[in-house]
Amino acid sequence: MPALFLFRIPMAAEPAATASSVESEVLRIRSIMEQGQFGEALVAADALHERVPQNRDVNYMRAVCLRYLQRVPEALAVLDELEGTHPGFSRLYQERGHCHVALRDAAKAIDAYQRAVNRNPSLTASWAKLQTLYRMVGQPQNAATAAAHVEMATKLAPAVLTATGLLCDGDIAEAERLIRPYLLKHPVDVEAMRLLARIALERDVVHDADLLLEAVLELAPDYRAARYDYVRALMRRHKYGPALKQIEMLLEAEPANRVYRTTQATVFVGTGDHERALGLYRELLKDAPRQADLHLSVAHTLKTLGRRDEAIEAYHQAAAARPDFGDAYWSLANLKTYRFTDAELDAMRTHEAAPGTRLDDRYHLCFALGKALEDRGEYEASFGYYERGNALKKSESEYSAEFVERNTAQQKVVCTAEFFAARRSHGCPAPDPIFIVGLPRSGSTLLEQILASHSQVEGTMELSEIATYTVDLEGQNRDAANRRYPAVLAELSPEECARYGERYLADTRVYRGSKPFFIDKMPNNFRHIGFIHLILPNAKIIDARREPMACCFSNFKQLFASGQEFTYSLEDIARYYRSYVELMEHWDAVLPGRVLRVQHEAVVDDLEGSVRRILDHCGLPFEPACLEFYKTERSVRTASSEQVRQPIFREGLDQWRNFEPWLGELKRLLGPLAGP
Repeated sequence: MPALFLFRIPMAAEPAATASSVESEVLRIRSIMEQGQFGEALVAADALHERVPQNRDVNYMRAVCLRYLQRVPEALAVLDELEGTHPGFSRLYQERGHCHVALRDAAKAIDAYQRAVNRNPSLTASWAKLQTLYRMVGQPQNAATAAAHVEMATKLAPAVLTATGLLCDGDIAEAERLIRPYLLKHPVDVEAMRLLARIALERDVVHDADLLLEAVLELAPDYRAARYDYVRALMRRHKYGPALKQIEMLLEAEPANRVYRTTQATVFVGTGDHERALGLYRELLKDAPRQADLHLSVAHTLKTLGRRDEAIEAYHQAAAARPDFGDAYWSLANLKTYRFTDAELDAMRTHEAAPGTRLDDRYHLCFALGKALEDRGEYEASFGYYERGNALKKSESEYSAEFVERNTAQQKVVCTAEFFAARRSHGCPAPDPIFIVGLPRSGSTLLEQILASHSQVEGTMELSEIATYTVDLEGQNRDAANRRYPAVLAELSPEECARYGERYLADTRVYRGSKPFFIDKMPNNFRHIGFIHLILPNAKIIDARREPMACCFSNFKQLFASGQEFTYSLEDIARYYRSYVELMEHWDAVLPGRVLRVQHEAVVDDLEGSVRRILDHCGLPFEPACLEFYKTERSVRTASSEQVRQPIFREGLDQWRNFEPWLGELKRLLGPLAGP
């Protein structure tokens, strides 16, 4: 059975028939090194380094050559340079260990090898060196642990061991190309199956990782590492109820395991049990008071609970634990109401400019500096940091505007008025859900808070179930140019539509209390209104709309925790907004009256009139509490969490105009939507 899963995960694009000149030269130099000609290889590697100074493999080869030529201090200097550009590359730490062995510095060698195996447990050479070094310094228990890892590695098939190392170092495509042929010949090798599942997780093909890991656990139910990967896959799919059961199984076996306990706290956050999550995080901090990530998790949870002052203190503790921790500074900025001191600004600038700062810390710092300088009225400098932060973030994204535009065109072809008329009786009749759709930063959190202030409505979060079902509908075909969805909607029977609706209600039950209605505020569901209508014809849908320039620039200023990859360039944002408007106009035409459009500016100008209109659309009686939404105590996770805890204000409506001198391209790309 597991072999059936082998073809579900899409292969990476095949390499070009002719490798690039850099790749060809890397292969040539590697061949020279294999012949032991390290002097000749170094000359060639240094020449290539002039062309591609930050190339990982070139710098690694230079360091290896220098060590073999007994120029160890120079090798260490190259490795320091390599760490600045590729800090996650495990083999640089292994090579550093080899250098320190050559210098007879056991302590530094042990530290380097430990760093190597922490990043890549498949580095058998590092484990073997650690075994020897631990014995030499009188640490027999650690030596035994290293020996066990060496023995374990010898039991793995060479293809699995090599592919694991490639995956750990980020060479996902090469790992996949190596493990697939092996799995075809050995379809029940649980290590290989788990490795393919990990590759699927890296490629964000989470549904297939889920299936593979289920198969692994059928074959090896006591395989804890695979069960933990399964927890990760469930969490990525926002299936927190099943994830909680799985992590509890792991904790039964290892109740003191800090990784499992931290993950359990994160699962509690996913289920909305923030108080239990907070208690767990604080308990974990007792044994690791300098762990910056834990302080950050505490702060995020306090922020969600509305405990702003405590959250600020926890963010400060995270930054104190790791001074270049970009996420701590950005999280303070993302409160929207926090103001940085001069000293904090100087520290942020210093860390952002430091050559050793990691990429993710750097772009977090850029977004934080952009917000801090905007608050001070230094708009040109602010825009510069926003622009730099977006460019850095986009450099690690594979977002395609063409895919969204193609999907929009396909929705219009498939989901016609005649299509829906022929399926009038489809779906689950339950009226429980209220979907709020649109773009991020469009006022949707305000609408959610207003509705959640009603006695009959439960506020939840941005739920991923609808998007997950559309992935299910795609099946095995993940060809971006030939997607099955939305065309597959025509194949759904009345019974299947009803089952999807019932499944949605069951899957979202974990986020609800006892109130009859609940909110799903996933903005991107505007792309799935046709599917929602088929499976939940009585659900209410609200389109949160904001003036285009304000909405687009607000997204450009926002660094999202995950997803929303279209926001990291002005061109991508403009094209996405245009596709959104085009598709919403289509839904208005083929499903007239199905979607209520709520303009954010109108809510600000006439709160009561807008509230009454929203409640009428949802079939709810007017309640004054909806006008005092800012008094409602509930967890809010989005970027607007602090803003919706204050009375409504107009100040933010035209903030984008402070940056108008630098937004000409955005205006041009939006065209008539941008207005005069």
